[in-house]
Amino acid sequence: MDYEAVRSGLAQAIPYNKHLGLELVEVKEGSGSVRLPDEEYLKNHVGSQHAGGLFSAGEFASGAAFVGAFVDKLGGITPLAKAGSIEYLKIAKGPVTATATLSEDKATLLERLDSDGRVEFPIEVDLKDEGGETVARMKVDWHVRKNG
Repeated sequence: MDYEAVRSGLAQAIPYNKHLGLELVEVKEGSGSVRLPDEEYLKNHVGSQHAGGLFSAGEFASGAAFVGAFVDKLGGITPLAKAGSIEYLKIAKGPVTATATLSEDKATLLERLDSDGRVEFPIEVDLKDEGGETVARMKVDWHVRKNG
């Protein structure tokens, strides 16, 4: 699979993410990484990364992880983020990288999708600053159904 082509296409697909300046760093089978830049327009009242920007980076990373796992099925499914929760652990200063990973085995998820016509699963996201310190943790629950 040409994950670089997948990354390039996905990076252009969502205008909101471009508006925030989110950079899709990597898409792999079942994982994805997104970089939230350190820009003044993204900061909050105390000069750190805004909570909404952190959440958006994490949600985008979870979508990249989803696409990396389901890329062969994308034409025949409809994915939706069903729920998301985030825990802010430290003040986030500077660029932040959100790395998302499927929490379940890809083959098992695809089997459930094929047999049930739908599947729900969580994707875990770790958000780290430039020094490698975790500033937030997130979970995004995805709901995927077959079209038709």
